[in-house]
Amino acid sequence: MSSEIRTGEVADGIVTLLEEPRFELMPFDSMDDQLEHLPDGAEIAITTSPTLGLEATIDWTERATDRGFEVVPHVAARYVRDEDHLAEIAGRLTDAGVTDVFVPGGDREEPIGEFTSAYDLLSTLEDLAYEFEGIGITGYPEGHDFLDDEVLAEAMAKKEPYATYIVTQLCYDPQTILEWIEEIRGRGVDLPVEVGIPGVMKYQRLLQISRKVGVGDSIRFLQKTSGVLGFLKELVGSRGTYVPDELVAGLAPYATDSYYDVCGVHVYAFNQVPDLESWRSETLTQYG
Repeated sequence: MSSEIRTGEVADGIVTLLEEPRFELMPFDSMDDQLEHLPDGAEIAITTSPTLGLEATIDWTERATDRGFEVVPHVAARYVRDEDHLAEIAGRLTDAGVTDVFVPGGDREEPIGEFTSAYDLLSTLEDLAYEFEGIGITGYPEGHDFLDDEVLAEAMAKKEPYATYIVTQLCYDPQTILEWIEEIRGRGVDLPVEVGIPGVMKYQRLLQISRKVGVGDSIRFLQKTSGVLGFLKELVGSRGTYVPDELVAGLAPYATDSYYDVCGVHVYAFNQVPDLESWRSETLTQYG
């Protein structure tokens, strides 16, 4: 009987997580084609590209909202020059109908202006005449390559009052994600968590994108915090195509648990939406 309940829990949780995910896309030329394969009105996050800067993010945000998508642009702090630039960005996003933004620090080693961290930008945004219903900040289940856990905890404590939810960086291990949520709950952080998961990734497609957009962007995406080697091991083990079946199944029993407060999954699609949507559709049919 318990195994039947467990099986039912997992099935229901998988459907809950995958019915309406957020799709993260990169603002490259392939965006047009990617949008064609998404459900009407889907929620998409658009990253800030180290090679293209914020302008590409805002431009694609305006274009995608015109097509009826619910867009959550990444406003990376280190790519914003100053308060006037931030006000200009906020104004354009508001005019486009954006109600939710995600604020990471950004991948630039040197900021282009006065904002060196997400906190700097968030505290400045608070004083501007623009309001967003949702504001996301970053969580690091596997830590950060250059910052220790104590620094990360302090940074989250500073950002939390300005945020409405957390998006976790890419991670392949459900237990690591769940333990991290337990850790932040223990520190008194009660923001809902949108769990970042990899989508379907084909190695050959990944190489094509890397050659087209530059290895730098690809490596930065893949690294997140779990590392290129971790990703390659997953890819090799899956014979050239990674699918997040085990990861989603591991998170599924906790999908509606109020303690963990998982508000959804944030799928790092890496502009491979057709393969991702084929897998998602098949999975929902299987468990729905």
